[in-house]
Amino acid sequence: MSFISVKNVWQQYGDQVVLEGLNLSIAEGEFCTLVGASGCGKSTFLRLLLGQEVVSKGTILLDGQPLAKEPDSTRGVVFQRYSVFPHLSVLDNVALGLELPRSALLGRLFGAAKRDARDQAAALLHKVGLDHALDKYPTQLSGGMQQRLAIAQALIMKPRVLLLDEPFGALDPGIRKDMHALLLELWRETKL
Repeated sequence: MSFISVKNVWQQYGDQVVLEGLNLSIAEGEFCTLVGASGCGKSTFLRLLLGQEVVSKGTILLDGQPLAKEPDSTRGVVFQRYSVFPHLSVLDNVALGLELPRSALLGRLFGAAKRDARDQAAALLHKVGLDHALDKYPTQLSGGMQQRLAIAQALIMKPRVLLLDEPFGALDPGIRKDMHALLLELWRETKL
């Protein structure tokens, strides 16, 4: 059975058809890459998988179930433009992903729960090679470091699917190669 099943998906905006009769089947743990010319619908498809848009026609199933109507923690995403909070430290950027869902009223944790969230965030930041930068702010990081921070933000929620929208496009070739290696290592570890 497919983990992600895309059946006859069409997406159009007014008279403009962006995706036409798309069919795709992805097994759990499989690494899938979509390649195409600019404007061919890759980012549109990503928005559909995230739940940011509703398909015009067809179905998308995640583990046999229709996608949630809104983005949720089952699907992590890393964009080309980093989605980090500039006013938070590296550690707080990642820990926030654990704090918000656990504390609906205040949006923050306290005491042992906060220490636990920060410990989990620090462990993940160690895996992505940012353990030396826990107290730094995003503006103090290089492009590659910011991208590793964005990946850690996405992974802290333990998503079942990690979606990447040209995450290495703005990086230098050497850094890009390092990021590919890091991502493959994390993919093997997390079994996304």
